[in-house]
Amino acid sequence: MLNRNITNHFNWILDNLIPPVMRDNKLLVRLCFWLLFGDKAKYFMEFKNKAPHLSQEEYKFYYNLLSDKHIKRKTDLNQQCIDRILSNIIGESTLDVGCGKGFLSMAMANRMNMRVVGIDLHIPEHLTQHSNPLFIEDNIEELPLKDSSFDNVVCTHTIEHLLNPEKTIKEIRRVAKKKIIIIVPRQREYRYTFDLHIHFFPYIFSLQKLMKNEYATCEIIGNDIYYEEWV
Repeated sequence: MLNRNITNHFNWILDNLIPPVMRDNKLLVRLCFWLLFGDKAKYFMEFKNKAPHLSQEEYKFYYNLLSDKHIKRKTDLNQQCIDRILSNIIGESTLDVGCGKGFLSMAMANRMNMRVVGIDLHIPEHLTQHSNPLFIEDNIEELPLKDSSFDNVVCTHTIEHLLNPEKTIKEIRRVAKKKIIIIVPRQREYRYTFDLHIHFFPYIFSLQKLMKNEYATCEIIGNDIYYEEWV
């Protein structure tokens, strides 16, 4: 099990020291993917070409099919970002959009003594019995929540996966009462990558262009990009 602090170093090397002519070489990448992903390598290789045309059900199919090939770890967050989030959330309630396996939701509920709700397209069965955090399985592009219903809305390592990130960002701003925190991986765009990302943020301004708020805080923390906005 490799934590994010370790894999961030590998990701930096891939993005900055391996020439693009090698990263986009189909034959070379096919060999690497076959060694890593076996008979599912073709799904990783075709994903970025097909992603713009996928329905929500087709999109979910890829993630379910390839879930056993992803790195097994509790969270995609590095420790610096975890510490920053726990230090900067305020008030009495937080919504965790794209909560994944629930690591951050659990940390916020247990350590910050606040009401936490996690929402994602798929919620693992073992999380469904919790009351705080409460986990909801639903489409994060259309949050089933009232306006200004949470003091904080946190969204980590999720935006890069979404078919329509603008819709989710609009929804995040709708339900946030005080503060928004978003974290994305700092990553260059290539035709083939070892993940199912379809949006890439190699620079701070890459995320700022999407968020369109010149007054927000945006900085690099541990090779990820941390964004914080007051509503």
